[in-house]
Amino acid sequence: MATRIVEPEAGPRSKRAAILAAAVDCFGETGFEATKWSTVAERVGIGQTALYHYFESKTHCLLTIMRLELQRSHDKFTEATEGVEDPTEALRAAVRAAYDVSDHEVLQMRILHNHMDLLSGTRKSKREEAERVEARKLVQLVERDWTNLLVRGMSMGAFPLRDAQLLGSGVLGLIVSVWRWYRPSGPTPLSEVSELIEGACVRMVAT
Repeated sequence: MATRIVEPEAGPRSKRAAILAAAVDCFGETGFEATKWSTVAERVGIGQTALYHYFESKTHCLLTIMRLELQRSHDKFTEATEGVEDPTEALRAAVRAAYDVSDHEVLQMRILHNHMDLLSGTRKSKREEAERVEARKLVQLVERDWTNLLVRGMSMGAFPLRDAQLLGSGVLGLIVSVWRWYRPSGPTPLSEVSELIEGACVRMVAT
């Protein structure tokens, strides 16, 4: 199990949560590279130098957003599948949980999946590296979540025997690919996307 980074205490004067929320909006809407660090400060209503009290760089903030999103995804999976005995129903529940998100969380997932390559290389900064390492652990944990679900279904005879790790990667890849193109303001409601992907995942795994 991944060891969570202990979040700083959010006192009444802390701007950390507001900075993260503003950064998600900016990075998700404009893109990380195109977003000026000063723009995040302006959205929060603080000076740019105040940002460094919470994050030593824009990349440190990005890695924190990615780590928090991975933790949220793992927690949602666990909550959705816990106690669901039937593997097919557990699979359906896990897919539905992946799309049971707010518009803000859609932006978080877009940011995460647009910057996964950032997790592959060591960071010189200790704080950036700590976030990167924990995010990498969480990636492995999320992948293990899906693989274990499929292994359980295969052991119970609900799913045909296959390479569970490869199949889990395929299922997870299908689910997260949506965040590259889906927009809350677009013509397709997320509920319709969820229903489509849920059916596709069940057919991929159970037939």
